[in-house]
Amino acid sequence: MRKPVVDYRKFRISKINNPEFSHLKLLFGWIGYFALYFITENFIPVRDCYVIHSPIDDMIPFCEVFVIPYVLWYLLIVVTLVYFALYNVENFKSFQVFIITTQVTAMLIYIIFPNMQNLRPMELPRDNFLCDIVGGLYSIDTNTNVCPSLHVAYSLGIMSAWLKEKSAKLPWKIFVIILVILVCMSTVFIKQHSIIDFFAAIPVCVLAEILAYRKYYKKRLVKNSQL
Repeated sequence: MRKPVVDYRKFRISKINNPEFSHLKLLFGWIGYFALYFITENFIPVRDCYVIHSPIDDMIPFCEVFVIPYVLWYLLIVVTLVYFALYNVENFKSFQVFIITTQVTAMLIYIIFPNMQNLRPMELPRDNFLCDIVGGLYSIDTNTNVCPSLHVAYSLGIMSAWLKEKSAKLPWKIFVIILVILVCMSTVFIKQHSIIDFFAAIPVCVLAEILAYRKYYKKRLVKNSQL
């Protein structure tokens, strides 16, 4: 078993500014995100939200089996953060910069351009366990502030981070790619997002990629120029 590069057993909140643990301060970005999420969800009236819709959405059937990758997304975020915190602090920092960039950008869009979708079925078409999970998601996650999709943005960020991770084996990278594709598909198949939300997330990811991994790409350019 690999030895972690940081001994978190020594961590105390008083040591958060120590060089060994200072990268953990990036996790406070999640607190800021949830605060902004609460504000946008509770203080922006639904009547002020622009309805996101594409004719393509009407061609995509509701398919509850996609709730499986949709929910696995939460676990994938945790696994990614924990792994990089333990074994690659620099990648942890870059990944968190990617996440924070997508969070801030998306929240600014939600505030400036409040939006929503009306794609959810009035009644779930089948009575089974997976539909029950979808119903549960509907009850805790509103249909407002959906464009761009953070489910898509985080997923693409996760894929980018793992593809750059030298210690990750090829089978794991392939697994992550497949899961990310399924997660992105799940957002439209369980009617959590419009297809427009997916495409709107791409430029947000491009911005995040540039800010988070500019040093990585600079090194690659220098290396390639020396060949």
